[in-house]
Amino acid sequence: MIEQLCERFGVDGRMREAALEAYARTASVAYPAQQRVHANVLHAFVEEGIVESDLAGSTGYGYDDAARTRYESLLARILGAERAIARLSIVSGTHAIVAALAACTPPGRTLLSISGAPYDTLRNAICDAPHALVTSGIEYREIALSDEGGFDFRALEDACTAGDLATVFVQRSRGYAPRRSLSVAECEGAIDAVKRLAADAVVLVDNCYGELVEEREPSHAGADLVMGSLIKNLGGSVAPAGAYVAGRAELVERVAARLYAPGLGAALGPSLGLGRTLVQGLFLAPLIVEQCLRGLDFIAALFEGLGYDVDPKAGSRRTDIVQAIRLGSPERLARFATGLQAALPVNARFRPEPGAVPGYADPVLMSSGAFVSGSTIELSCDAPLRPPYEVYVQGGVSFAHACLGAIFAARAMEG
Repeated sequence: MIEQLCERFGVDGRMREAALEAYARTASVAYPAQQRVHANVLHAFVEEGIVESDLAGSTGYGYDDAARTRYESLLARILGAERAIARLSIVSGTHAIVAALAACTPPGRTLLSISGAPYDTLRNAICDAPHALVTSGIEYREIALSDEGGFDFRALEDACTAGDLATVFVQRSRGYAPRRSLSVAECEGAIDAVKRLAADAVVLVDNCYGELVEEREPSHAGADLVMGSLIKNLGGSVAPAGAYVAGRAELVERVAARLYAPGLGAALGPSLGLGRTLVQGLFLAPLIVEQCLRGLDFIAALFEGLGYDVDPKAGSRRTDIVQAIRLGSPERLARFATGLQAALPVNARFRPEPGAVPGYADPVLMSSGAFVSGSTIELSCDAPLRPPYEVYVQGGVSFAHACLGAIFAARAMEG
């Protein structure tokens, strides 16, 4: 396949050899967790027993929307949760996370992040923006990850015994931080520690970019709530919008009351005829995630072979769909983004330019040509213009397309 891509797109010389070597390094990588994930999703569909009439959807208030009900039930099964709320009106993962944090942290109590500073837009919503969560009277604290990139259990014990702790937050993925993502097993160890030290504290896990990558989800590991986007992993590249909150039923209802209105909670919310697409995307999601992981391994192998630091390494265990490549300068970031953009199915003729993005302190450079805007399960990259000038590559609906995007990006940098 790599030879065909190189021939079709005029890639030769050193770049062709590097691509062939990267393919040879990763061709035999196995993804056993994805086989089990796929079986879990198939089992959830068989157990749910959806019928054609369930997919019709509703308008207006959305009372008794069967498509919404079935989709949320499927999601709860797959995520190992008592209940899920998944709505088009929850517009992003950040929206879902902030709603959950606000619903679970009363004024006068403490919200503690134990995975360091959250990604830029979320920390802005917690601390810095007008009407941020701290303006409601909550206290916010952070614990940095250890030097090895895991949880700091000594600091966690001190924080849990300090009193007034209402909510503990974990961000699995790296965001724009030069650190590795966290596995479900690592999250489980931290959740167990919190439950032992502060039994009444609610543990919330940002699951964005991590769904269906491992066999288990954070809810299986004891998280009280998990939150994420429907247009990333779970959307299977076709979900048009939305985000979710899943976990303990009483907490999901508390979030629903915060999002909508007390007394109404999750009873309203039309699927607007898009329930069929959401359900189909969830059915396709394990296949898409596996293709994405295969593509990211190729990308890691290619750029490591060209002399760049990458994380994770090709063939190592992955816990999300993000590949970090340390490019070292804004000029390399620009060339990488321009090359990748040229391989995207939409807006390939555009040249990415850094610009201000709401919630980010630094200009951000992005390549995106997705059929669903912001759907980072589709191939994309983004990078804040700040040291160490890492680019974060996400997604890839097909392995072949991820390979092509990587080759185009590498060729642009080498040219």
